[in-house]
Amino acid sequence: MTDDWKRALAERANTELEFAPAEQIIRWARDVFGAGLVVASSMGDTHLVHLAAAAAPGIDVVFLDTGYHFPETIGTRDAIAEIYPVNLLSVQPLQTVAEQDAEHGRGLYERDPDRCCALRKVEPLERALAPYTAWINGMRREEAPTRADIPVVGFDAERDMVKISPLAAWTEQDVTDYIADHGVLTNPLFAEGYTSIGCAPCTRKPLPGEDARAGRWAGTTKTECGLHR
Repeated sequence: MTDDWKRALAERANTELEFAPAEQIIRWARDVFGAGLVVASSMGDTHLVHLAAAAAPGIDVVFLDTGYHFPETIGTRDAIAEIYPVNLLSVQPLQTVAEQDAEHGRGLYERDPDRCCALRKVEPLERALAPYTAWINGMRREEAPTRADIPVVGFDAERDMVKISPLAAWTEQDVTDYIADHGVLTNPLFAEGYTSIGCAPCTRKPLPGEDARAGRWAGTTKTECGLHR
């Protein structure tokens, strides 16, 4: 499958599926890519895993175990692996936290959060996605200005993959309704007031009036970890 073929496929599918239900988009991806399809989940978007499990039982789900997650996030991962019909793959960085501290100094996430994300998220995701042709993510347009124009189906040129965002048009109310209607298992941190959950040292609850991702890398200009580009 050449780059041009993938790009053309993504452009055509995006036009055809722009207003399709998320389940239909995932089924289309399953039918087109088969075992070459994977879901990437942070366990803050378990509704996406639930959708994928229903549309494509047995699908591979990649979770990046950065070494800095909240215990609640790890617990959610373990519960999802036990309850939902998915093949959950936990991918770890090349270095443990202790090894990274020894090489780069403690608290790299404070001094150079981009570098920390590159080591503990971006590189592991590159390795995890390498065997696949297409990947599904849980991004939504309303989450942040940086995500306002994401396509439902796009071409990830840097990874030479088709990138599928079946929830792109979903609102926060859509997420809430889906979770309630289907009894989706969710990260318990949401019940404590968190609205976007990443690594514990770089995540706080948003303040009143802030957008959902304001609690990520608060006090810096950083808004994305580098996984989506």
